[in-house]
Amino acid sequence: MTPERDPVAPRVPAAEHDAGADPFTERLLEHTPARVLVGEAGDGYRTATHLELRRDHAAARDAVRREFDLHADLGVDVVGRFGLFVVDTCCRDKDEYLLRPDLGRRLSRQARDRVRRECPPAADLQVVIGDGLSVAAVAAQVPGVLSALADAVAARGWSFGQPFCVRHCRVGVLNEVGELLAPRVVVLLIGERPGLRTAESLSAYLAYRPSAAHTDADRNLVCNIHDRGVSHAAAVARIVALAERCTAAGASGVGVKEDLSALPGPR
Repeated sequence: MTPERDPVAPRVPAAEHDAGADPFTERLLEHTPARVLVGEAGDGYRTATHLELRRDHAAARDAVRREFDLHADLGVDVVGRFGLFVVDTCCRDKDEYLLRPDLGRRLSRQARDRVRRECPPAADLQVVIGDGLSVAAVAAQVPGVLSALADAVAARGWSFGQPFCVRHCRVGVLNEVGELLAPRVVVLLIGERPGLRTAESLSAYLAYRPSAAHTDADRNLVCNIHDRGVSHAAAVARIVALAERCTAAGASGVGVKEDLSALPGPR
């Protein structure tokens, strides 16, 4: 006979627990946004947990299916300050983007021509903004990260390439940017695949002098950039520190490790 299980405390902020709540539960929930100790109703979730899951799943689907709109998602001020423009990959629409990752790694012919025409070559740091699998993440995080990154680059006396946006973008587009513009370091700010805790998480991929021969092993990554993850300030500090280490090593990827102990503040 299966022993009866004790009910587990529902997942609510620690401050909302009853005075007699388990101290372990309170401490754990203070340190993680993960959906843990949510409790149960019979063999299923409690109603509140079930509704939260449905809400977060809907947000994730919306983030993936949403189409990128330059001015609506990044704001007129940010677009004007950086002179941002949008180009496309070889994907014709969102459906093809989801079904053909290979096409999302290549810029269209028109995109290549415009990037060559509008972006000066050989910048010390070239930023590319890709919608990826979450336009919601791009809209929520890129304006703050881009502005702080531009300021950090200027403070170091590096040249900051003309940033631009890529619609229906995959990480491999870094290689084409490297071939077209020959920058020292390329940083791709791209929306992460949404999870069920947040649909607004951004990644920053870095590559030193990327080329057609590069694979994932030749890239570094700062991920989980969002309100409950890596802050904008911490992300920018890590990106700049990685760019410096990649430059010193003359390479990027698995051979270049972060020294997180040297960075200030929470990471």
